[in-house]
Amino acid sequence: MIQQDITAKPSIPGHDPRFARLRIVLVGTTHPGNIGSTARAMKTMGLARLILVAPKARIDAEAEAMASGATDVLRSAQIVDSLDAALIGCHWVVGASARLRDAPHELLTVRQAAVQAIRELAVQEGEVALVFGREHAGLTNAELGRCHAHMIIPAHPEYSSLNLAQAVQVTAYELRQALLEDEGLRPAVELPAPAPHDAVENLLAHWQAVLEGLGFLDPANPRHLMQKLRHLLQRARITPNEVDILRGMLTAVQKKMKN
Repeated sequence: MIQQDITAKPSIPGHDPRFARLRIVLVGTTHPGNIGSTARAMKTMGLARLILVAPKARIDAEAEAMASGATDVLRSAQIVDSLDAALIGCHWVVGASARLRDAPHELLTVRQAAVQAIRELAVQEGEVALVFGREHAGLTNAELGRCHAHMIIPAHPEYSSLNLAQAVQVTAYELRQALLEDEGLRPAVELPAPAPHDAVENLLAHWQAVLEGLGFLDPANPRHLMQKLRHLLQRARITPNEVDILRGMLTAVQKKMKN
């Protein structure tokens, strides 16, 4: 698969410029109709950036029919091989899942997540992604682990199953409402932008290499500890400068190890 420039923003007339930094990410979508319906749900609320992670379905005639005129969103959709590729440049990521998990994620309702997403967009150059999983199984624990927060749509407990495109529509509506009401949501003090997803993942990879070199981490079973460290960095919202400081410290440790 050809790797696309995921930081490229489609130019679609009439869309709010703040939403140009917000991505709707679908992981492993299996039905073309859901891709088309998602494009329609997005366009009705002013969203334009659709990213498909390793889709099982193609953008075909069925997808275009279900898009019902939102073909500009559909045709500008970007396709990537992995969730990490879809999140390059993102400073805040929320994953949608109807199932509660054991991981220590911040748990938000869709309305709370929408409000927080708009707050994050107030950060200069901040990028935000909302991630939706497969129709039959949702997001894996590892995929949700890449997110800063876990979003749920508080549906009726006796029948809480939503179609993928319906879930995107509810989320897009809440984002639109939060955008219209955001005058009271802007932070009183401008905070530094947090480090993007890819910078944090590179820091984690560097950290893991050092821990393995020190004999502190078993290379055959690193995931549990590294996921805990990922959650720590997500909660800390470290900045690019702090990433550089930590990586400089790790490099110094590696030099001492070689000596």
